[in-house]
Amino acid sequence: MQWASYVLLSLLPLCPAFPTEAEEPCAVNCSARKGLVLGVYATEKDVQLTKAGDAFNQAISGKLKELLSISGPPLKKGKTRTFHALHQDFSSVVVVGLGKKGAGLNEQENWDEDKENIRAAIAAGCRQVQDLEFPYVEVDPCGDPQAAAEGAILGLYEYNEFKQKKKTAIEVQLHGSDGAEAWQKGVIYAQGQNLARTLMEGPANYVTPTRFAAVIGEKLKSVSSNVTVHIRDQAWIEAQEMQSFLSVAKGSDEPPVFLEIHYRGSSDPQEPPLVFVGKGITFDSGGISIKPSSGMDAMRADMGGAATISSAIVTAAQLKIPINLIGLAPLCENLPSGKANKPGDVVRAKSGKTIQIDNTDAEGRLILADALYYAHSFNPRAIVDAATLTGAMITALGSAATGVFTNSKQLWDQLFEASVVTGDRVWRMPLYEHYTKQVTDAQLADLNNIGKSKSGGACTAAAFLKEFVTAPHWAHLDIAGVMENMDEVPYLRKGMAGRPTRTLVEFITRLSQDKKSI
Repeated sequence: MQWASYVLLSLLPLCPAFPTEAEEPCAVNCSARKGLVLGVYATEKDVQLTKAGDAFNQAISGKLKELLSISGPPLKKGKTRTFHALHQDFSSVVVVGLGKKGAGLNEQENWDEDKENIRAAIAAGCRQVQDLEFPYVEVDPCGDPQAAAEGAILGLYEYNEFKQKKKTAIEVQLHGSDGAEAWQKGVIYAQGQNLARTLMEGPANYVTPTRFAAVIGEKLKSVSSNVTVHIRDQAWIEAQEMQSFLSVAKGSDEPPVFLEIHYRGSSDPQEPPLVFVGKGITFDSGGISIKPSSGMDAMRADMGGAATISSAIVTAAQLKIPINLIGLAPLCENLPSGKANKPGDVVRAKSGKTIQIDNTDAEGRLILADALYYAHSFNPRAIVDAATLTGAMITALGSAATGVFTNSKQLWDQLFEASVVTGDRVWRMPLYEHYTKQVTDAQLADLNNIGKSKSGGACTAAAFLKEFVTAPHWAHLDIAGVMENMDEVPYLRKGMAGRPTRTLVEFITRLSQDKKSI
């Protein structure tokens, strides 16, 4: 058997295990119940298969092309057609439409269309094999093994920890040996996003601040020895005078945690680190300014910022990317109680600035304020924060892209270029002084945690965070719109999306190769 890389895709339990590493090839003959996914390009005339598809077609004396020609119209992008008993090694062959060959960069869509087409098509093909209840599938690299692996691993993921009835567990293998290294990279990228999806999807009574920190700490230590994990308790938070963070946490009986993770990948331990900060509200009821009950269950994923930045660092460590990274995640719940923040309360942040809390449901910025100020103590190369921060971002961009607010063109360029490659897009939003005035004109304190106007809520939230940043390279990613997937991204099933983890990993990779611009 040719060299292959496998990964088990079945139940991804919250406790104790998370998405697994690539497994070694199975020792038994598993071809009896194995599927094969092959790609075909969109053409007006002759059937045009991929390189792997052509080789398979020749091995069966041209039967595949013949069947594709007579079984219906040319396959459209993302559509599948299944054939059975064509080859002794494969019970079924699923052919997937890849769209036009060599589509390349789509400047209107801001992504690499070839890569996106491959991800979507391979995901559809692998799901078809899973529906046939085969435990194994081989995947055509389609000219881009990394994109193919991402499509397979992301497309088959489903959170089902608490369900008795589960889909068939399926092992995914690269078909052939071409591009094995790129395939493995794609597997690791996708596993990183699936880790974030698992954390975000987990019920809040399981994914508490304490459990979140423990899971990330265990996972990080399992992939690299060049890591340090600090799980800071309430006493430490109090000693740091993070009163803005504590004001949110005090409404819940769950103790807050400040998670601090370090990855030392650079050959120079003194090289300034790239610091990530992630909002870690493990359940957000809105507090005294309570949210409507409809849809409140989704607020178990309000720690999506912490989940994505932590998963990105785990992935970077697994890939051994040569860069120093720090991740900071203030973790707590936002609940109403006799101890909770009240509208009109004033708290003093770690920076010394006072904040008038006029809406307790604008809590994410309160915990990020202290974490962002603390991030400066590491002499950071750049600071990037991620947060499911505002409903206004959902209104502005929907689920098409993450909104990025930044004071650095260089940082924006790197994030944008990374997102074009991953297909998990970003869009730049304004940080005008206009919005700063909305949050600095407060009746009782230096700042108000909401803007004077109801409009531009994502922008005023970013302007509030900017008041705690002095670093010349800072970006705030509002990921509220990309928190969930319905059917917008075809290679993600319905549920928490784990976006933009892969974009963050690609961004980290690019910064590790570019020591000059930032």
